[in-house]
Amino acid sequence: MKKLALVLLVVGPHMWAQDRKVAPTWLHRYAPEIHEQRVDLTTGSCHYLPIFGEEDSEARVPQTVARFGELTVDAHGASDSVEYPRQEELYFVLDGSGVLGYGGKSHALRKDDFTYVPPKVRHNLSNSTDQPFRVIVMSFRIAADVPIAPPPEEVAVANLDELREQTVEGHPTSVLYKLLIGPSTGKRDRINAAYVVADLFMMDFAPGGTNFPHHHETAEEIYLVLDGEGEVVAGGGMDGVEGLHPAKAGDAYYFRPNCTVGFYNQKARDTRAHILAVRAFVRLPRNTE
Repeated sequence: MKKLALVLLVVGPHMWAQDRKVAPTWLHRYAPEIHEQRVDLTTGSCHYLPIFGEEDSEARVPQTVARFGELTVDAHGASDSVEYPRQEELYFVLDGSGVLGYGGKSHALRKDDFTYVPPKVRHNLSNSTDQPFRVIVMSFRIAADVPIAPPPEEVAVANLDELREQTVEGHPTSVLYKLLIGPSTGKRDRINAAYVVADLFMMDFAPGGTNFPHHHETAEEIYLVLDGEGEVVAGGGMDGVEGLHPAKAGDAYYFRPNCTVGFYNQKARDTRAHILAVRAFVRLPRNTE
């Protein structure tokens, strides 16, 4: 009996360690290989590809991100209507044109439009054209103790063409930014309305351009490569393990707080790359020791 107890003491902890699942610090998905899934927005004429969050195989990993995926509304189709009491939602139009239903009102959307839908507003997407309407949809959870203001009667919609490219302090000049959506307390983004979204932005990389490896202590981030090719940096903290991973159009990377993140574009002539990125604040856990 004593020998058995000793064996359990020696072997047991190793067995438990093998059974424990450690959440990864970053995730990779390739959108063209993702299978369609049904969510509350989908209908017979509206389809959803779960890139991160809801219906993804590792939906438990993102903390503030509830959903990040691609929604396609067929010609003359529509999504279902939804309303979230404690989630904010962002849309970025990849291709085609359609209509956003917002609190009983209709607002036209076209390629490269982006918009913000606050909590407590019923909304949906529809398409009256003969071509598919493709949209990146991003939803973010708002903590229960954050006060929710009454939503505005009108929705804010803007287009990439309205924004000038600019450098951002602390980042190389070989990457230019368009700042789309940010916090309601901010002033630098085109739409300043969010509760937990720190930034939705577009990055334009010159040939050989880079976004130096860095990390965010209190935010998680997603990169979606829209065009071009290069290498994404994904790894540990600022001084942790740094890894280079190939990236092309359709590749998406999710980074947990404190994960190293960056991008290196190709050096060949006329090889620009564009990345749609979103960063959302994550609350640090309380120290219970």
